[in-house]
Amino acid sequence: MTNSKSIYKIVLPLLLGVLLVWYSLSQISVSKLLQYFKEAEYIWIVIGVVLGILSHTSRAYRWLYMAEPLGFKPRLANSFMSVYSAYLINFTIPRAGEIARASILTNYEGIPFEKGFGTIVAERVADTIMLLVIIFIALFLEYDFILGFFLDKFKPITLVILGSIVILIGLIVYLFVKRSETTLALKIKNFVNGLVEGALSIFKMKRKWAFIFHTIFIWTMYLSMFYVTTFALPELNDISIAPVLIGFILASFSIAATNGGIGSFPEAIVIAFMIFNLPEDPSRAFGWIMWSSQTFVIILLGGLSLLYLPLYNRKQKRV
Repeated sequence: MTNSKSIYKIVLPLLLGVLLVWYSLSQISVSKLLQYFKEAEYIWIVIGVVLGILSHTSRAYRWLYMAEPLGFKPRLANSFMSVYSAYLINFTIPRAGEIARASILTNYEGIPFEKGFGTIVAERVADTIMLLVIIFIALFLEYDFILGFFLDKFKPITLVILGSIVILIGLIVYLFVKRSETTLALKIKNFVNGLVEGALSIFKMKRKWAFIFHTIFIWTMYLSMFYVTTFALPELNDISIAPVLIGFILASFSIAATNGGIGSFPEAIVIAFMIFNLPEDPSRAFGWIMWSSQTFVIILLGGLSLLYLPLYNRKQKRV
């Protein structure tokens, strides 16, 4: 049964990704997509790539603060290479990258796997909180537009009914989780408790403000990378912050849906941009340009990291 679940977790995201790639390319011809790639202003794509590398470097540096209370002083190079190795491995098996990253840190820094993996999970808590903050900012800044969009698409009574249903479902889920002892309820409880404990533990860290600075910096670079890359296509040069925020949020969720966001990433951006009446073809082309440029870097630096890790650490032992 466990093996079947593992197979489903690997195969289903891959199949979904293939299906979405087929769908995406059925909506825009390959020749037209290649034309967008050809005519793009690559200086902005390169700047976006650099911002992405800065964010991942900051992520690698931020982790050093988490290793410090455990009594370890790992090298930044190993942390950096473990981050890119994890991203690359996530393209093959979703969520296997975190396990691989902890294993790399165990092999080359001597950090016990359980402790290393625990710090990586705690990092994810901080990242989840940042994504929730960005969602809240988007809702706050674009409240009128979002409300107007739904009022335009649905009748007020429909929204009232839908809102009541959402509140009712939320209440039922809350009562279920609070009172039930089923596996699902316990998983939800553990997730929420972990989120709260992880958030509180950040403020108990010795260098908490440095950790918070890097967390904010990482996500600022993510957003900047996304925004700057829109300048690569003239059709999106006048884009406002609203579609950028919504596109970024949907694209972030899409990465969890398929291996590395293959297929799902461009389509998530199309959905977000079309809400704001942006042209479909340039939106889809931007999604593919954005995904391709970042994926290229992950494959390049992730592959080099996996190759260089043993060589680098062999040299360090000799020194």
